[in-house]
Amino acid sequence: MWVIILYWVHQVNCQDDTKALYMPEWTDLDTRPLPQWYDVGKIGIFLHWGVYSVPAFRSEWFWYFWRFGEPDVLEYLQNISYTGTYEDFASNFKAESFEPDKWAELFAKSGAQYVVLTAKHHDGFALFPSRVPNWNSVDVGPKKDIVRLLSDSVRKYNMKFGIYYSLIEWFNDMYEADKKREYSTSLYTDNIVWPDIKQLVNDYRPSVLWADGEWEATDTYWKSTNLLAWLYNESPVKNEIVVNDRWGPATGCTHGDFFNCKDRFNPKILLNHKWENAFTIDMRSWSFRENMLPSEVMRIDQILEKVISTVSCGGNALINVGPTKDGIIVPKFKQLLLELGAWLDIHGEAIYDTSPWFHQADSMNNNNVWYTCKKEIYDPLSPSSQPNRNDVILAVYAIFLFWPNSDLLLLKDLANYVKEDGKSHIVLLSIEQFIPVNYTFFEHGLQIHLPKTHSMSQDAWVLKITDFKGP
Repeated sequence: MWVIILYWVHQVNCQDDTKALYMPEWTDLDTRPLPQWYDVGKIGIFLHWGVYSVPAFRSEWFWYFWRFGEPDVLEYLQNISYTGTYEDFASNFKAESFEPDKWAELFAKSGAQYVVLTAKHHDGFALFPSRVPNWNSVDVGPKKDIVRLLSDSVRKYNMKFGIYYSLIEWFNDMYEADKKREYSTSLYTDNIVWPDIKQLVNDYRPSVLWADGEWEATDTYWKSTNLLAWLYNESPVKNEIVVNDRWGPATGCTHGDFFNCKDRFNPKILLNHKWENAFTIDMRSWSFRENMLPSEVMRIDQILEKVISTVSCGGNALINVGPTKDGIIVPKFKQLLLELGAWLDIHGEAIYDTSPWFHQADSMNNNNVWYTCKKEIYDPLSPSSQPNRNDVILAVYAIFLFWPNSDLLLLKDLANYVKEDGKSHIVLLSIEQFIPVNYTFFEHGLQIHLPKTHSMSQDAWVLKITDFKGP
């Protein structure tokens, strides 16, 4: 009982161990410890949904490509004999089949721990009743507060809710005026961006603020450090919220609670800062496309490879799907999310609440085997860092993507950590039970003798190693 109480006190202290005040300077903001829930959760769902889902052609950048005369977009409009404006598409964004509870149930079954919704993309259309001069889903189209409905449903299923917000709006007159003045004024920032973000934070209490559209103007124009200081010091989510690194052209991979660096970022090496791999199941678009081909959709083994390699190297995986204009998540996306969830039901202990180990990809296996570990004590300051040699490691997980020939898995980097007398405990995670496996040493490392009956009907497997030697 005392062990449980002391552990609980430790966890609470780690979560609440924040400074009284953060200054609006990157050097000070960067000292904020990462809220523990984000590192523990590992997997999120990303949703790109908006007016661009009505034409459902090419991508969420449809309006931009149209304005700048991209031939395929112009041909599409000609083929459908369209004579309206981009804004006119909003009346057909009705979301009549949108059932937020069913979305949330699907995401929970996928194994996701948080969901991030595009509250406003680069076209400026808001999925909430923005109080600034704007067009939004309450005034036109669905006539619903999509952010409210989805956030409530996501929380019913014990997931965290996050908001994507585009700083830029492509054709906003106020932003264009600031641009013409070479950003010497911040009228757009003061009158659009800040009021929107404060409304979103105060009204919906997001756990993630995922900024985008930062590339044209500096973080000084966006007043990014002042905004983050408000988030960390005064906002109603100051102890829980996490933000990414897209706050100006120079902030990527440099500042923020977690780094995105670029879309589909997956360095496959350990970084010394928390990061996230945001990738999309439709490999050519973040929003839904009517002309999406089967060959352009990721397979479950590809999704698992991204999740596993990302987590091994200290990252989170944010997996994007684009709903249709009606609010339907198409069957192929549903199937893949459910397959991911089924795999995590068996193997999730090697993903959730884990830390990077001393090694990431096993050096003998050409990115076939990835390691994670469970540490006795969570480190809130550097959860993604390589474990300290004094850390107490409770378990190591070897996650392999291909079943080896002759049922012999060869590992080099694990060899120095298992006991020579064969008394380290190694089991294969399975739907029925933990299956003990034997190991032997050979000239270049370790041979794991896998059970022949478990090589089928899966796309990745996990060995759990305990009772090993220390480093």
